[in-house]
Amino acid sequence: MPTVEERLAAMGLTVHEVAAPVAAYVPAVVTGRYVYTSGQLPFVDGRLVATGKVGAEVTPEQGAELAAICALNAIAAVKSVALLESVTRVVKVTGFVASAPDFTGQPGVINGASNLILEAFGDFGAHARSAVGVAALPLDAPVEVEMIVELAE
Repeated sequence: MPTVEERLAAMGLTVHEVAAPVAAYVPAVVTGRYVYTSGQLPFVDGRLVATGKVGAEVTPEQGAELAAICALNAIAAVKSVALLESVTRVVKVTGFVASAPDFTGQPGVINGASNLILEAFGDFGAHARSAVGVAALPLDAPVEVEMIVELAE
């Protein structure tokens, strides 16, 4: 069975080092058998890929692509504190979408993150989820994703 990183490589993706925190927090915390990640923004090579509100400056399709980047960064946060092969379940994904006032397509945007997680983790990637519209996110990011994963005993 392919590993998480092999599945991602087949999609042309690599798990890079976890993005440096932009405030006073750590990227991920292990407690018991669970890893909780901090919210991950769409950083690539230390740079925020896009800014603005989904439904205004950012299209829903672009938002979904950015959500996938956030999910990849959340996977990197997990990897910074645990072996990815020790993940037995992605428990919960929460996605935040900086939304134009009339935008209501948050679930479709966060599908970008969910689909990447499902591809990366296979059966272990099926998760509970929330997709929340917000007025603004840190650094004017369009999306932010956090996740909770369970580790093997």
